[in-house]
Amino acid sequence: MLFQQPVNAFISSVSTILNNMPIKYRRTSIGLLTGFSLLVVGCASTHQASPNNSSDQIVTESRLKKIKTIVVIYAENRSFDNLYGLFPGANGIANALAQPDTYLQRDRDGKTLLPSLPTVWNSRDPNWTFVGSLPNKPFQIDAQPGGSPSMRGIQAASPDLTHRFYNHQLQIHAGRNDQFAAFSNAGGLTMGYYDGSNMAMWRLAQQYTLADNFFMAAYGGSFLNHFWLVCACTPSMDKAPDGRVSILDPHTGQLAVKPGSAMQAAPDYAGDFNFTPADPMTHRSYAVDLTQPPFQPSGTPPAKNGNALLADMNAKGAAAPLAPQSEKTIGDTLSEKHIDWTWYAGAWRLALIDGTQSPEKPRQVIFNKAKGAANFQAHHQPFNYFSRFAPSTETGREQRAQHLKDYTDLQTDIANGTLPAVVFYKPQGSLNQHPGYTDVMSGDTHIADVVKQLQASPQWPNMFIIVTYDENGGFWDHVPPPQADRWGPGTRIPAIFISPFVKKHHIDNTLYDTTSIIKFITRRFNLEPLSGVRKNMGDLTNMLE
Repeated sequence: MLFQQPVNAFISSVSTILNNMPIKYRRTSIGLLTGFSLLVVGCASTHQASPNNSSDQIVTESRLKKIKTIVVIYAENRSFDNLYGLFPGANGIANALAQPDTYLQRDRDGKTLLPSLPTVWNSRDPNWTFVGSLPNKPFQIDAQPGGSPSMRGIQAASPDLTHRFYNHQLQIHAGRNDQFAAFSNAGGLTMGYYDGSNMAMWRLAQQYTLADNFFMAAYGGSFLNHFWLVCACTPSMDKAPDGRVSILDPHTGQLAVKPGSAMQAAPDYAGDFNFTPADPMTHRSYAVDLTQPPFQPSGTPPAKNGNALLADMNAKGAAAPLAPQSEKTIGDTLSEKHIDWTWYAGAWRLALIDGTQSPEKPRQVIFNKAKGAANFQAHHQPFNYFSRFAPSTETGREQRAQHLKDYTDLQTDIANGTLPAVVFYKPQGSLNQHPGYTDVMSGDTHIADVVKQLQASPQWPNMFIIVTYDENGGFWDHVPPPQADRWGPGTRIPAIFISPFVKKHHIDNTLYDTTSIIKFITRRFNLEPLSGVRKNMGDLTNMLE
């Protein structure tokens, strides 16, 4: 904390330099300046984490010890600019519009400016045709000139957008953020944002702390970012399932793209699958996009005449499940210190019943996107991929019963004041704000209601609530992600912090990513650090009051 003001001043100076620099120089300087920024932030972070008995360190530790319950609520698929770009005082849309080089989108050659936004390729809904006539710049989805379906704006579900590991890196384009529209199957929709001022969570962000420099930990989608939330790791297998390895361009190392303009059609790839090619060092293939859990509930049914608690490990193609994982998680490090924790999930109990049905019966809960249906997204429960929770063993069943629970259990524990020290909560699909199968406002209302329940709990006086998103959902954001490693970080996402101990009416500009949550939990409970947590990211203590 001693170095925080000069560090923030340095980061602000870097942003000013980049924003005022001519685009041709800016694009060659982003990597250097971002890298140097991370080095400076890393030095500050190292100083803060050292065993220094400074007054700031003592005060921070004293505040941390007052926190008895940490609650992480994990919503879905929104960039910061998409939902909070109009938030007063935050680094949002106004800053982007002031500098065209931060938003102008280019064709797939990386050079040609698009004459307008491309059409929404993956939707036949005529209500979205207006996007293809808009100028090459960000636009408000819930406002004229186009409006949105039925003029319901933020209350209407938009089409889904591509949000995959390799695609995302193409969109970011080495920090330029200028190929989001070119490499989206939803075309110009990626540049859309909402006026979120009617959201209940917006009002909570005004009351407590909003972080406007918080990034998703990994490139791509929900599957990988849920792993990074709990283990700061990327899952892998000795050998990827047949036909599931992405085809990369040998010259760039990026996803191989077939020729074509973003104005003519959605991008066409030589092979966009869910595994990386085998790593030359580890000789393992890494699962970077949706791969089914090995245990029920899974999108892969049990084998015929097999164990109903397991996914069919002989399934082929996209149904081929991931092998059980053994990397150390935040759950492991908490348990080693005898600190209780739970992952609560909406529709978990119903999904367990659904998943263990005979494989011939249709699934009615798992991946059910029908309106009004219980919708359990199997890849949103990361612990269900780890061998510690194998339901085929007695120990695994005990661990599942202790740590993997339903939303109804969360409600009971909140009311009774019996929440464990660390809580993760994942809303079911219809309430998680994911584009395509739900809207923003239903999830916002639900999450704000959960926060209200938590504030009424006997545990509230010693509680710290984190509400954030797994990833950007394919939506553009104008702030370049910092450089760290081959996995990320990806695009900036919203993060709201609600607690008696956080600064009130505050916007925190500190550099964070999803691994900052692990870092915060680790510091509070003096846990063994996980190796994948990024050292140069803040640990959330700067927002403590």
